[in-house]
Amino acid sequence: MELKRVVVTGLGAVTPLGNNPEETWKAMLEGKSGAAPITYFDTTNFKSKFACEVKNLNVNDYIDRKEARKLDRYTQLALISAIQGVEDCGIDLEKADKKRIGVVYGVGIGGIKTFEEEIGYYALHKEDGPKFNPFFIPKMIADIASGHISIRFGFHGPNFTTTSACASSTNAIGTAFNLIRLGKADMIVSGGAEAAITEAGVGGFTAMHALSTRNDDPERASRPFSASRDGFVMGEGAGCLILEELEHAKARGAKIYAELVGEGESADAHHITASHPEGLGANLVMQAALDDAGLKPEDIDYINVHGTSTPVGDVSEVKAIVQLFGDSAYKLNISSTKSMTGHLLGAAGAVEAMACVLSVQNDIIPPTINHEEDDKDEEIDYNLNFTFNKAQKREVRAALSNTFGFGGHNACVIFKKYAE
Repeated sequence: MELKRVVVTGLGAVTPLGNNPEETWKAMLEGKSGAAPITYFDTTNFKSKFACEVKNLNVNDYIDRKEARKLDRYTQLALISAIQGVEDCGIDLEKADKKRIGVVYGVGIGGIKTFEEEIGYYALHKEDGPKFNPFFIPKMIADIASGHISIRFGFHGPNFTTTSACASSTNAIGTAFNLIRLGKADMIVSGGAEAAITEAGVGGFTAMHALSTRNDDPERASRPFSASRDGFVMGEGAGCLILEELEHAKARGAKIYAELVGEGESADAHHITASHPEGLGANLVMQAALDDAGLKPEDIDYINVHGTSTPVGDVSEVKAIVQLFGDSAYKLNISSTKSMTGHLLGAAGAVEAMACVLSVQNDIIPPTINHEEDDKDEEIDYNLNFTFNKAQKREVRAALSNTFGFGGHNACVIFKKYAE
């Protein structure tokens, strides 16, 4: 059977850099950081006291106040990103065949704030017997965001959630891609969301020594590929890509941002939290995506790397790129937008895929910020173009996005310029 072509026709985003795709993209190109001291709780006794929070978002601009109270923050962000994406794609919901429209969203953790609040309340009152909010479970569970999105629009197509830690939303996009090209849906609202800047979230990652503790300089803390990197910066947010079968998009006169041409998955099978030191899984997943797309390494002009600003992860990903791309590695641009957004965990892949789509559309690469010339790691090859500190204009025929998650989960997607 001939696989159908899949294009991107809508975008949505709520990030530490902006509350829609336009604001986020503009801030990326300007090299702005979303990091600042945490405002959600008292960090006095925390080693890491800063994060990349979503700022100045009025949830009630999108969700009724009464309804919003029933949703964990991660679901609120997911729903807002989806509302933006559906609006952006311009589909006439009155005429659409909603049986052929689905939702696939990713999340790494889910309703951790709801869990904290309910267990805290239970601990205080357990002598009186178990007392829980009836919305505890439906607010907390990881699959609920995709359910709320489908309910909001009445979409009856495939509907589920992918959970693979920080690879979650890339897996969601890849899964949605496969459903459409196999003919099981005409359009899928895909993406991911996360809201884990909580006491348990920050405390748990700090206990693992995963977070940066550069508390005196938060905006410069996320510094992928620099020798002084000391861990990732926690972020929150959501991203949405409306994926659509090409002929369906053309028939309704949809604008097309880019074409999604390949996806891949692999496992490190090495360690629960650490990347394979030689980049084995990263190499495999990029090769899988290239094979799926029918592309060669020299066809890629931009890699939006996982690049979390951790000592081991950054090195292993660079090794994988050099191994797989060979001489072509020195002709493409590499950047980590996590240097600006922080690590959005389960939402990272969706926002970074959006960055790839906009790079392909606009022929410009967002930077990796916070690098200093004298801050070089001897294990990293600086002959590669990491797009340090300033966006770079260039032709972007195709862009590849990497995401890797705890458990050794690796996912990759490739976008290219749309052409008839």
